[in-house]
Amino acid sequence: MGRTIPSITQVFMHEEQSLSRFRRALRRSDQLALDELLSSARQHIAAAAYATHVLPMETFLVAMILEEHKEVRRLRDEVERLRQQCDAND
Repeated sequence: MGRTIPSITQVFMHEEQSLSRFRRALRRSDQLALDELLSSARQHIAAAAYATHVLPMETFLVAMILEEHKEVRRLRDEVERLRQQCDAND
């Protein structure tokens, strides 16, 4: 019989499982941060299916970086908005 190629969701779940011992060794606050990163990668699983030329974990890391960058941009915009408010009040 032919071999079945695992879906990207199955690959993600396997990668997540492989990090379980690492996760348990982390401090609670770091465990929560890792959980958030994995959750952000999970949001991009459908897009990850199209990145067949890279290693699966690389795709998940890019998805995590993407979400972190979006948060950095949001925070920069908020800081700029607050600066403008402060300048307007002076």
